[in-house]
Amino acid sequence: MRVIYLGPLVAGMKHPALAGYDLSQFAPSCYLVEVGEDAGVCGPVIEGDLLVVDEARPAQHADLVVVEREGEQRLFKGHRIGGRIRLIPTVGPRESVWARQSDLRGVVVSQARRYAW
Repeated sequence: MRVIYLGPLVAGMKHPALAGYDLSQFAPSCYLVEVGEDAGVCGPVIEGDLLVVDEARPAQHADLVVVEREGEQRLFKGHRIGGRIRLIPTVGPRESVWARQSDLRGVVVSQARRYAW
């Protein structure tokens, strides 16, 4: 699924989904993305969710990772196998692709939902 880059995560950042978050708990290497509309409205990650992504954290097995593919930042579930990572789409066709750690733009370390259902 597509994610939209919102910028570095800095103290004082204003967004409805971040109300009550202590932004100082995150590393300076973190940035914020918003999940695109192709995510839909059911499942663990839905349209409009904000994800805190740490670009310095190495991906481990079953992490959600952000990868630049075809000119867009996209969210995948990563399965680490040796020194490579198998990227499995979170929505859509289930064709997976291989990546190296250097291909990743970061690992999701937190999720905030704008609206509670």
